[in-house]
Parts: sequence; C-alpha cells; structure tokens
Amino acid sequence: QSPVATRGPRVPGVTDSTTVTRTPFSAEQRLLATGLVLAVMLVAFEVTSVITALPTITDELGGDSLYGVSLSIYTLANLVALVAAGELADRRGPALPFALCIVIMVIGLVVAGLAPSMTWIVIGRFLQGAGAGGFSPIAYMLVKRAFPDDRQPMMYAILSAGWVLPSLFAPLLAGWVTDAFGWEWVFLGLVPFALAVGALAVRPMLSYGPLPFDRIGSKIPAAVVAAAGIGMLVTGLQVANPIAAVATSGVGLALSIPSLRRLLPAGILTARRGLPAVIACRIIATAAFLGADSFIPLAADRTHGASPLVQGFVIIGAALAWTAGQWIRARKPPARTAPAMRTGFLLMGLGLVLVVPVLWPWWPLWAVFLAWAVGGLGMGLLYNPATVAAMSYAVDGREGEVSSQVTLADAIGFSLMGGIGGATVAIADRTSFTLNAALGTNFALAITLTLLGVVACRRVVSASS
Repeated sequence: QSPVATRGPRVPGVTDSTTVTRTPFSAEQRLLATGLVLAVMLVAFEVTSVITALPTITDELGGDSLYGVSLSIYTLANLVALVAAGELADRRGPALPFALCIVIMVIGLVVAGLAPSMTWIVIGRFLQGAGAGGFSPIAYMLVKRAFPDDRQPMMYAILSAGWVLPSLFAPLLAGWVTDAFGWEWVFLGLVPFALAVGALAVRPMLSYGPLPFDRIGSKIPAAVVAAAGIGMLVTGLQVANPIAAVATSGVGLALSIPSLRRLLPAGILTARRGLPAVIACRIIATAAFLGADSFIPLAADRTHGASPLVQGFVIIGAALAWTAGQWIRARKPPARTAPAMRTGFLLMGLGLVLVVPVLWPWWPLWAVFLAWAVGGLGMGLLYNPATVAAMSYAVDGREGEVSSQVTLADAIGFSLMGGIGGATVAIADRTSFTLNAALGTNFALAITLTLLGVVACRRVVSASS
C-alpha cells in the first residue's frame, strides 16, 4: 500500500482534500474490491429474484402454508451464519469461510431449483440464508484489513451500492425467467454467478490469514439460540390465540435476550458511550427504516389500488437516495460521527412524517416516492459513519467479531420490526382494527424510533476520538 501524504495528524476514516492525498488501490485491492462487490450483488439478486418468484412457486407446489416459513427461515439462518463466518474468519482467515459460504449457497440454490415440494424449497432457502449470511461480516473485515483508512468509507459505500442494480432489475428479470423457463431457473440460473464470484474473490483473500490474538469461546451456540428465540418471538406476535401468542413470545424473549447479550457488546440496552451506542443506533435505524419500507407498497396496493410495478417503484427512490447518502459521506467523511448520524436520523424521521399521507387514497403516489426518498437519504447519511465508527473498534485479529456485531445489529432491527409490523397487519386481518390503523401504527413506531436514535447517537464516538 502506498503511503498517505499528510500535513497533519492522520485520523482514520476522516479525510480533507487540503491535508490528505487518497491512497491509490493496488491491483490486488482492486481485484478484492471487485470480488466483494460481486458477492453483494449475488446476494441482492438472490433475495429480490426469489421474492418475485415465490408466489408462483407456492401456487405450483401448493405451499401457501409454508410461504412465510420460507422467508423467515432464510433470515434466521442468515443470523447464525454471520456470527459463524465472522468467528471463523478471525480464527482461520477470510478465504475459508467465504469459500464455504459459496459452496453452501450453491447447494441451497440447487436443492431449491430441483425441489419437488415446498418442504424442499424451505430446506433450500435455509441453505441459501446460511451461505449468504457470511458475506457481509467477511466483507467488512476485509475492508478493515485490506484497505487504507482513508479509503474505507468509500469501500463501505461501494459495497452498499452493489444492491442498487439488483433492486432495479432483478424483479423484472426474475419475472421474465419464471414466465419463459420456469421458476426453477430463478435458482439454477444463479449457480454459475455464485461459482464465478467464488473463483474471483477467494484468491486475493488468501493473502489475509489469521492474526495472533487471545481467543475466546465460540459464540456460535449463542447465535443458534438467539435465532431460535427471535423466530419464536416473531411467530408468537402473529399467533391468533392470545394465550399461545403470549407463551410463544415469552419463550422467544427468554431465549433471545441472554443470547443476544452474549453476542452484542455490553451496555447496548443503555447505548453506553462507544461501540455499544453505535450498535444500538444501527438496530434503531434499520428497524425504523423497515417500519416504512416494508409497508409502503402494501398501502399503495390496498389504499391506492396500485399495480405491483408501481408498488415497487414507490420505494425505489429510497434505495437510490440511501446509496447517494452513503456516497456523500464517503467522499467527505464527517469529522465527528455523532452530529452526522443525528442529521441522518432527523432526515429519516422527516421522510417518515411526509410518508404518512400514503394512507389517504387521494394522496398522489409521486409525493410518496419523493417523501420516502428523503427518508432513504437520511438512512444513507447515518449508515456509512456508523459502519466506520463501529469498525474503528476492531482490533487486529478480532475484526470478524466486530463486523459480525454490525451485521447482526442490522439483522435484529429488520427481524424485530418485520415481526412487530407483521403482527399489526395480522391483527387488522382478523379483528375490527383497520389496515390503515395498523400501517399508521407502524409508521408512528418508526418515527418514535428515529427520535430515540437522535438521543442515542449523542453517545456515538469512534475509537480514535
């Protein structure tokens, strides 16, 4: 790596065009960056394509009862995999767990592509989630180890940008493949892509072996228990029988809380100054974002009668604005993380407030598109500084542990808000509680979370501060 020319002290993750010359990438770094971005795109194509094809799959295989299971099993396998991959990367280096993730994902794609019943689809989705879950912590670890400090914010933005093209084109492509060749090829068609990503990315990873560091006990068992607990909690929230719902959710909480306390940094519940506050803010941010992003299309469908294409288009602006916000922060990282994240939370909250009128049938959907783009911009502006701040606490030899905590925070936020939001919709489906009231509750909860994020981010600092 070429040296960084400075006329003052070097601050990791913070650049100034008057004092710092950006370190150029070496050929090996460019190859590694390409492999990591393609891995992100692989996961994005897989997630968005399968969601598009899943209604057709359940129609043909008669598996409506397993529709939700096929989605939740992927997320829960993902949660375990991201902990396991980060731990194995610290112990053995990133190449081995990355290769294992590719192999497991390919097996899952083949199993689902050849599935004779919905049960085998669920098994395939479990394997796909277990494979895909390891990519993010390995990628974050390698950004920390393989790239100079002044280029790391841009690398995190580049990785997130890997979701943009799949989000725009994968649903259309998956729909065409399903109609023209059958849903099986939505899975099988990704196998060559996955093998190519593995062949390209593993070789440069071999240069980064394990570093000496005092090892701690494995956290994989805790991840398994946490996944089971979160699964029971989310399931319990949607059970119609009140007694069964309370019992299932209670057991889920009893399992997940102690396990998550082992997996996450101490002090996260009180957003203790430092890494716990960063991780807490990531959970809050992802939960708040999902509180609108997952339910705006439902409102567009039920309240406005929009077509599936329009439903998806309404939230595309947020995805693009999220990427734009990350690029803005990457090109000019903030000198202090807390104010930057506060700005992001406030913008996301403003976007959420402006999106509430989607519940009015006479409100134009183009206004919803613009409103939620504001929320997406806020998410992008806070997401990149949070990643940089969190990874600043990763010491040599334990990068995988911190990267797993960062990605675990995202998984927890998405899972919990998905469960709570889904519960309000389920209640509306079987009681006099209206769907608009359920969606309004979700939006109100998301707005409350952004205000909580504004408070919590005051305790966010990077390790270099």
